[in-house]
Amino acid sequence: MSTFTAINLIARPQGGPVGPELFEVVQKPMPTVADGQFLVKQSHMSLDPAMFGWMSPDTESYIPPVELGEVMRSSGIGEVVESKHPDFKVGDRVMGMMGWQEYFLSNGPGLNKVTAPLPDEAILSVFALPGLTATQGLFNVGKPQKGETIVVSGAAGSVGSIVGQLAKADGLTVIGVVGSDEKADWIVNELGFDGAVNYKTDDIEAKLAELTPKGVDIYFENTGGPIQHHVFARMNAHGRIVVCGMIADYPKAVPDLGPNWIQVIKKRLTIQGFTMPDHFGDVPALLQKLTPYVMNGQIKHRAHVLDGLESAMTGLNLFFTGANKGKLIVKI
Repeated sequence: MSTFTAINLIARPQGGPVGPELFEVVQKPMPTVADGQFLVKQSHMSLDPAMFGWMSPDTESYIPPVELGEVMRSSGIGEVVESKHPDFKVGDRVMGMMGWQEYFLSNGPGLNKVTAPLPDEAILSVFALPGLTATQGLFNVGKPQKGETIVVSGAAGSVGSIVGQLAKADGLTVIGVVGSDEKADWIVNELGFDGAVNYKTDDIEAKLAELTPKGVDIYFENTGGPIQHHVFARMNAHGRIVVCGMIADYPKAVPDLGPNWIQVIKKRLTIQGFTMPDHFGDVPALLQKLTPYVMNGQIKHRAHVLDGLESAMTGLNLFFTGANKGKLIVKI
């Protein structure tokens, strides 16, 4: 094989659906592996809501945007197929930022070996960005205490579903916000959440009052949209709001207005946003925290797998429609 397929970003989203017009499918020459390098054949790559920010022209975000004409950014998992690096040998499984492409040449930084005896889809669903994000956000930002009540938006998504299960395992009352009855049934009857709000069909204010009679101590925000105002109104004194994502606002030219800050003063609320690039150095500690929950069978997951590299170009829209069921992954 003399070439491999990659997908470059060639235009910025203008709001609305993301389509092939933003990308260019290219053939790149197979690289020559030099001393200190190794070549990875990527098998699966992750699609994440953060990609909408990476595609935007915003240079003041937590990570620089993907440059036009460059390979689209993503994390993935694959196998070392050629190596001249002392620490990586042929056959090693590795995980990290490798982009929308079949092969990735690396000298080591940014890629971690995968040793857990789980399939690639499970690794990307639990031990990659979703599990790391959930662990960092819940424990290091949310600071949960047994007996408290947490509300998780986007609760059937890759991050939210893990947040809820971790919180439940630690003795919290866990309420999830979802967009369908099927997802509500999954998080309650399969994952063990204490209750669910379907924001599309429920009376959100009434349903939250029913499910959180003692108020809300932690709000793990993944979506934004109208739900944030209803949860904000039920926050207890000294509550914590963990702002992880705002998927409802990503496609909008003008985001919705947030809650009024008067309640922040009255209730002495802590509101903190976070992003994982700030914590990549903490990955070993986060994995050490997460792994016992997984090995004890306390974390379930499901993956929504798309076939073929080019499926990524339209697959991102599933985040807007809510049609994805579980961690969104592309099988290359």
